[in-house]
Amino acid sequence: MPVRPTAALTPLLAAALAATALTACGGSGSSPDTVKVSYKQSTDNSVKVMDTYLAGMKKQFEENHPGKKVEFVPIKAPDSEYYTKLQQMLRSPRTAPDLVYEDTFLINSDITSGYLKPLDPYLAKWPDWRWFADTAKAAAKGEDGKTYGVPDGTDTRGLWYDRRVFEKAGLPAHWQPKTWDDVLAAARTIKEKVPGVTPLNVYTGKAAGERSTMQGFEMLLYGTGDGSFDPLYDSSAKKWLTAGQGFRDALSFVETVYREKLGPDVSDALDPNFATTVNGELLPQGRLGIDLDGSWLPQAWLPGSGHEWPDWSRRLGLAYMPTQHGQAPGKVSMSGGWTWSIPAKAANPGLAFDFIRTMQTKDNARKWYIANSGIAVREDVAADPAYAGAQPGIGFFTGLVAGTHYRPTYPAYPKVSTAVQEAMESVTTGDRSVAEAVSAYDATLEDVTGGRVVER
Repeated sequence: MPVRPTAALTPLLAAALAATALTACGGSGSSPDTVKVSYKQSTDNSVKVMDTYLAGMKKQFEENHPGKKVEFVPIKAPDSEYYTKLQQMLRSPRTAPDLVYEDTFLINSDITSGYLKPLDPYLAKWPDWRWFADTAKAAAKGEDGKTYGVPDGTDTRGLWYDRRVFEKAGLPAHWQPKTWDDVLAAARTIKEKVPGVTPLNVYTGKAAGERSTMQGFEMLLYGTGDGSFDPLYDSSAKKWLTAGQGFRDALSFVETVYREKLGPDVSDALDPNFATTVNGELLPQGRLGIDLDGSWLPQAWLPGSGHEWPDWSRRLGLAYMPTQHGQAPGKVSMSGGWTWSIPAKAANPGLAFDFIRTMQTKDNARKWYIANSGIAVREDVAADPAYAGAQPGIGFFTGLVAGTHYRPTYPAYPKVSTAVQEAMESVTTGDRSVAEAVSAYDATLEDVTGGRVVER
């Protein structure tokens, strides 16, 4: 039958079709012998790290559980859209998978919404749980003290820089900035001496979602002040902090990058798929000088990735992100990670946890950390020479774990994060001054936290 253009769908018809599509991949009518697994599929068609790993786990699981099947329900979308689509699925037993991949920044919001099932009864009977680091376990805990996910790794962040670009700019091959001004000075030198190269990438704006908040803003914010308090949340008062001087300074850094044209073109920076361009084109092709980014980047360059880059470790250098003025402790990293969680409305929760157990044996966890360029959260794997020496950069990024920061992943955090992204975007585009962006942020913060704010 020939395909012909159609008129725009009415809102009612669009909603009906969307519901039908979700139902088709959901739990209604699920076989008790099939576990449905939903995960974030890369928007870059050439990056199949997760797909390949899960295919291997499916084969292993089905061989060890005769008569049982694994069915995948991938969600292919940028980060912000993934979270939205996942939450739509979790709302109904008709659409809820048996197992989902949860970003730790969103897990408490989903716990509060009643979307996830506590795993404590399963964990109590699982000997391997003792190997997981306490910090990683804490990231999957709700305010009720129960655990709602099994972490499959963590991450840290720093500065990636291109030695080819640095050589052309007359910058050192072994570079370690001590202050924010050092980072900006290097970017200005690249702009002047290496035309055609983007000097510095700092993720920004709403389209990049949590990548903007965490890789961009929080890597700056947590490097301000003296480190004596969390600059976003007062845990003793259980209230969110209005924008203080550190918040203003972090926004000013973002504003400087884009006002001075040290960063990507604004239209590129606000593209939701810009990270794919950074990993697959700009860095491999020597078109980006400095990238404020995460430990996982090499997964895009491994054999079979579609962007194979065997000599990346010779071309790229690694530096920690300095604190604003070089004040103690001198370096900054943020850590997050993902967990495997079981929806409250899953049809086969027991089978789902059996699949978690398969993925999280020591050998399979090590295989995943290496394939995903992840940081181990199993202490027995972290101590394994086969992990520590598997890939260049693992030692550098693992070394940042001891002093890393974690987001205040309370239920309001996703909305606070969105408010941060809006502030970043407004100074990136020049629509608002820093002062105006701060004022708008404080007003939004008051609203999204129900007035639970305090001035620092």
